[in-house]
Amino acid sequence: MEEILIEDYNYPLPDERIAKYPLAERDQSKLLVYHDGNIKEDCFFHIGDYLPADSLLIYNNTRVIQARLIFHKTTATPSPHNTLGARIEVFCLEPLIPHDYQLSLGSTEGCTWKCMIGNAKKWKTGALSLPVQLPSGEEIVLFAEKGEQTGNTFAVKFYWNLTAQRSDLSFAEILDAVGELPIPPYLNRKTEESDKTTYQTVYSRIKGSVAAPTAGLHFTDSVLNSLRQKGIRTAEVTLHVGAGTFQPVKVADANQHTMHTEIIAVPKPTIQTIIENLGHVVAVGTTSMRTLESLYFLGAQLYTTLHNPTQPYTTLSVAQFDPYEKEHTLSTRETLQAVVDYLEQTGQETLHAETQIMIKPGYQFRVVDQLITNFHQPKSTLLLLVSAFVGGDWHAIYNYALSHDFRFLSYGDSSILFRRNPAFTL
Repeated sequence: MEEILIEDYNYPLPDERIAKYPLAERDQSKLLVYHDGNIKEDCFFHIGDYLPADSLLIYNNTRVIQARLIFHKTTATPSPHNTLGARIEVFCLEPLIPHDYQLSLGSTEGCTWKCMIGNAKKWKTGALSLPVQLPSGEEIVLFAEKGEQTGNTFAVKFYWNLTAQRSDLSFAEILDAVGELPIPPYLNRKTEESDKTTYQTVYSRIKGSVAAPTAGLHFTDSVLNSLRQKGIRTAEVTLHVGAGTFQPVKVADANQHTMHTEIIAVPKPTIQTIIENLGHVVAVGTTSMRTLESLYFLGAQLYTTLHNPTQPYTTLSVAQFDPYEKEHTLSTRETLQAVVDYLEQTGQETLHAETQIMIKPGYQFRVVDQLITNFHQPKSTLLLLVSAFVGGDWHAIYNYALSHDFRFLSYGDSSILFRRNPAFTL
């Protein structure tokens, strides 16, 4: 596999160009338009002017959870000036038991999550407790027990006492009551009350992410209505964004970087709509992009099984280098139809799978034709994705943005990019 030097995807990003807060009106952000090597700028409110009327806009409907919990150990020698022990920060990344997001967040009896723990050395044994005041005024206690360590994460078991009035209290409600919304670390500030609104897309509804799909932060109800009036259709996918999205590439050759695994869910009607609109698919954000492109490789797996009844279904997952290490000759239509056929045969309405896909220069796009996205960190896998999509022309795009006062990263400005490399067989 040809070496990809991550230093070739570096650029100077002054701290003052990182947007620490969003604009007061999210759809008034700047919009960079890239098409066939040409660059211009506009206002995001006019995004519909750059989308053909037959476009299919696909966005990620995930909702950021208040995943950061602050516990304190019981101090051995309390005093009037020091009643709390060591501060222990528990950051919930993804559910382990139950493994399903909705089941875990909806649990009323306890659950176990994969977590990062700040100040973990101070938490040797025993359960931590955290008083929780519910919106009703009732108080409960949330308990946490540290389990097995894997790398820099731990399995943490959560359970809580129930009240006579609330015997059905869910983990999601507890997080809403006492958790903190995890904003990106590069903002270098604490979460504020306004972030609970501004760090969510207007169409977010499926709880599970610990980071927002930020390309969607620019959309407003007004923009979405204007797109509908133009005849532009929309469809939803779900990819719960993990903390790995902020993981920098620390190796010289990007091929040696290990991508994080993400769980995706795609409704059958969305896949059917994509099949009907191949050649006109617009991904809102890199999370939607990774989900949509993963569908091709998931479908290739299922196509083989569907046409070979003696071969059992395998675990539905896309490995990091599947797009590069195997020969893929099926058309996009064939693979997506295989997904639909599989769902119909198994009586499912939604495809649930895992993806570790790495989209980098040399990748051949199968599903997405246009990408709406923000401006990403230097030396990041997201910048590799952008470079692949625009045929290596990312330098021109980012130089333009830097020289024309665009705001960068999560709360920054937006871009709409048209694919440069030849289309795959649809």
